[in-house]
Amino acid sequence: MTTLFSTAWRRLRARGLWWPLSLLLSLLLLAAAAPRALGHGADAAPATAGLFERYDSGGQYDMTPITLSQLEDQLRRPELQASAGKGAIAVLYPNVSEPFRGAFIGMIQGIEERTRLRVRSYAVDARIDAADLNAQLKRSGTRVVIALGRQGLNVAAALDRDIVVLVGGALLLSDAEIVNLNGISLTPDPALLFTRLRTLLPEIRRVLVVYDPRKTEWLLRIAREAAREQGLELVSHEARDLAQAAQVYTAQFAAADSRRDAVWLPHDTTTVEEGTLLPLILKQAWNSGVPIFSSNVLHVKKGALFAMSPNNVELGRSLASSAEGAIAGELKKGVQPLRELYTAINLRTASHMGLTIGHQQQRTFDLIYPEP
Repeated sequence: MTTLFSTAWRRLRARGLWWPLSLLLSLLLLAAAAPRALGHGADAAPATAGLFERYDSGGQYDMTPITLSQLEDQLRRPELQASAGKGAIAVLYPNVSEPFRGAFIGMIQGIEERTRLRVRSYAVDARIDAADLNAQLKRSGTRVVIALGRQGLNVAAALDRDIVVLVGGALLLSDAEIVNLNGISLTPDPALLFTRLRTLLPEIRRVLVVYDPRKTEWLLRIAREAAREQGLELVSHEARDLAQAAQVYTAQFAAADSRRDAVWLPHDTTTVEEGTLLPLILKQAWNSGVPIFSSNVLHVKKGALFAMSPNNVELGRSLASSAEGAIAGELKKGVQPLRELYTAINLRTASHMGLTIGHQQQRTFDLIYPEP
């Protein structure tokens, strides 16, 4: 088998068909009539274990002979030539445990479903050899790397500059970080949050937000434009530490009009600190009747009126489209907020505000709290 394969490889290369060896081997495998489909998910490892050893022995698969000329014909098929010419997409994702791993697997699923290009995924952590990974990517013809999460982004920063990097599934990207980045953040698009707000509470005219400019200024620029387009006034207040943020919230809730004002909680670890600040915000909102909505879906469980969370599979599809655009020379510059979202609502909070959410309107939400 090894001798036959080496001979075929030399002859194909001489004819200008020197594509990746993996593609040639894949076609040879496809020529075999496999007795059953390979598994996915949890069953994938057992199903593929020892695959090449079984292939090489010829005992487990009913091999159908294929001539070199037939193989050359298959390799010249237009769709295979197009795929080989475009290169591959690599996905770097954090080597973490569940439930976080499941979120990244969902993104990878969306990437693979959306593109017809080859996709290779690599679980990475701080111990990975960046030089070795870079060499692997080069050998596999990688044109674009999709870096998922903070760890994926950190590893991608060490790759060669001729490989395009798209960021995805990462939060809390500051102005300093996004200067040279392209991709999709994990934070919801303010425009979609404001649209949902106007649908639920059409009388709202002002959105109050407290933010740390060192972390969230890039998002506030987008939010100001989105608010203006929807006839809302975005009233933003800066806070650079927890104490200052607490003072600003207290003053804002005291002066707010519950009929026309709402408070937005963005992804900001300074001004939406979970341990002591968030309970204070929720208590003040409950007592004042001022609605709060959030970019973090976990806040709905704790009392926010509504929030949005990532649809990981759809995010993956969008990242795949961006990767294909980059390969075609149409890279979309900059980091965009997330538009592939689920929406959650807290019916108890809505009732406390005197807001009735009928069954028909409830169907427009993906998650409802408290859970029935």
